[in-house]
Amino acid sequence: MRMPIFGGKESNVFDAIEEHLKAVEGVLEAFRELVAAYLEEDFERAKSFEERVSELESEADKLRRSIETMLYEGAFLPANRGDYVHLSEQVDQVADAAESAAHTLILARPRVPIELKGEIMRLVDSAIGTYELLIDAVRALNSNVDKAIELTKAVEDAEESADRVEYTVKGKVFESETISTYAKLIWNQILTKIGDIADRAEDASDQVMLMAIKRRG
Repeated sequence: MRMPIFGGKESNVFDAIEEHLKAVEGVLEAFRELVAAYLEEDFERAKSFEERVSELESEADKLRRSIETMLYEGAFLPANRGDYVHLSEQVDQVADAAESAAHTLILARPRVPIELKGEIMRLVDSAIGTYELLIDAVRALNSNVDKAIELTKAVEDAEESADRVEYTVKGKVFESETISTYAKLIWNQILTKIGDIADRAEDASDQVMLMAIKRRG
């Protein structure tokens, strides 16, 4: 994450960004466990992971605020601080999307569409995979801007792939004759929120690309 030309304050920011990336990754891992448990109809376990998602999201939010504090206390030149603030906010929105999906699933408790369990998990994995690529892009930003730009394009491709999975699963939900109208509406909302994880990761990758282009000049 670090570049030799930066001093102590900048290095501290890079360390905090790394912690934040890992914290958001933890949110997504807990969310995946939640969905897997829910689809196996282990609702008690799913509920426990909802609580874990919320705890980890709060930790990620604290890290985001600490990054902003360090930036406003003088890390980086003023012209660059806003870029890092914006990036940390967008990365944090990935965790927000997962938390929103988790709450909707646990609160609404729609019937599990047994025949679509695998495809729902495929969407979850596609969304999380998009974020994993974002992590690599952010890390590359401070060492190899060309690599960072290349990875942002990979994030975009992954988000488009997640979109296709989302569209396919939604189509099958609405075509199903065994899922109630209520459950169809709720699953549509949940699937949209899962897709939002990938969307927010792509938003953050757009910011990475802008920052990389600025550095390349």
